[in-house]
Amino acid sequence: MVERQLRGRGIEDERVLAAMGEVPREYFVPRQLRNRAYEDSALPIAEEQTISQPWIVAAICQALSLEGSELVLEVGTGSGYSAAVLSRLADHVVTIERHEALFRAAGETLADLGFGNVETLLGDGSLGVPARAPFDAIAFHAAAPGPPQAPLDQLADGGRLVVPLAAGDADVLTLYRRRGERLEAEPITPCRFVPLIGEGGFEGN
Repeated sequence: MVERQLRGRGIEDERVLAAMGEVPREYFVPRQLRNRAYEDSALPIAEEQTISQPWIVAAICQALSLEGSELVLEVGTGSGYSAAVLSRLADHVVTIERHEALFRAAGETLADLGFGNVETLLGDGSLGVPARAPFDAIAFHAAAPGPPQAPLDQLADGGRLVVPLAAGDADVLTLYRRRGERLEAEPITPCRFVPLIGEGGFEGN
């Protein structure tokens, strides 16, 4: 997976490649799909959600440019796989999920596998987690209808936020960088994600 799917397709951050090679993806997919865990595709999980393809997870992590000391917010815990990868790249990960079944299952999997620097929360991730802000980096795993204002406001100076923005036939994975009061936006790649549901997502628009 690492050499062919990731390095071979432009993932160059060695820390990201190492984290992707270390986290056992098979434990984060449904048991009946474990033989497909390392396919270069998204896979279905409970609550009509998905675990993103490995390349997308790596691309998000690479865009966040993590060095190891950061406080990271993840919106959309899902199976917990991406949080596990982020935990190998940052100091502490706060991940929030709106589906209680996913929240509980992911928390149990992360704990069982020893990912002790991941904190799982249940709630509306479209609003971020203001009580824990500011965050050095924020990763979204659901497509937002536009720039997610509340989480952007929770981004530390110099911080990075990666979010899929809904755009017709394909979403656009987009990187935001905070420079004081200014935000810089940079498109990364077309993608496809489940929609962001919540007060700051499609349900609130």
